[in-house]
Amino acid sequence: MPYLCYVDTNPRTPELTADGVCAAYGSTVVVDDVSVALVPGRVTALIGPNGSGKSTLLRTLAHLHKASAGQITLCEGESVTDLKAKELATRLTLLSQSRSAPGGVTVREVVAYGRHPHRSRWGGGDPDGHAIVERAMELTGVAELAERGVDTLSGGQAQRVWLASCLAQDTPVLLLDEPTTYLDLRYQVELLDIVRDLADEHGIAVGIVLHDLDQAAAVADEVVLLVEGRVTAVGTPQEVLTTELLSPAYGVTVDVHVDPHDGHLRTRARARHHARPTIAVAL
Repeated sequence: MPYLCYVDTNPRTPELTADGVCAAYGSTVVVDDVSVALVPGRVTALIGPNGSGKSTLLRTLAHLHKASAGQITLCEGESVTDLKAKELATRLTLLSQSRSAPGGVTVREVVAYGRHPHRSRWGGGDPDGHAIVERAMELTGVAELAERGVDTLSGGQAQRVWLASCLAQDTPVLLLDEPTTYLDLRYQVELLDIVRDLADEHGIAVGIVLHDLDQAAAVADEVVLLVEGRVTAVGTPQEVLTTELLSPAYGVTVDVHVDPHDGHLRTRARARHHARPTIAVAL
């Protein structure tokens, strides 16, 4: 069953807000005066060409990269810079593009790492932890791999394990940096189904970086288009995923149409050989 785009017309207080945020590597500004709000029950997709600052913005939101200007606050008005690392880890979690797989550690142990912020100093005080870990493995399809060493898994399997660890962390904000990387078509679709379920059924505020524009169209409530570190467009998929906005952003003509079979937006970059027959694969 294809995943459906859900649009919530009821305004809610943002769970995480960035206001005029800038971030740099040395003297090179990578994120320039960006404002974005992640709202409970909604999926915000960050799109844009390589080098547009998407991943740096996500890391800055998670306070893993220091903002050089602007402010990032949680729903209670607390700045992320004022929270201790363990406290912040109970409020938001980030699935980054690459994580090293430790040798000799099982899938269940890696997923259980996600419960660390909820435990006391000596590892206790988490009565629901076991059930949450098991549920996270089931949701991501790695339960049958629970006793396997993470270093023996394929890239796609390891990606799902790290997602399970993020789900086990059980935070109201979930940040995902290109989570469909390394996954085959089945698990790409299933992962985006999970993202949609987390927003719709659990009220999670999701920020997700995606390169696949069709995936962004299908899963997101709001799309933020970044070019050279600045937001050039923000709105619904129908408002942002247009030929007029995408073509100059990516430097290539991007055709956009509505699929008559399911009503989803479809995009296609026009190459020199665009007239040759192609096979369309619908996710």
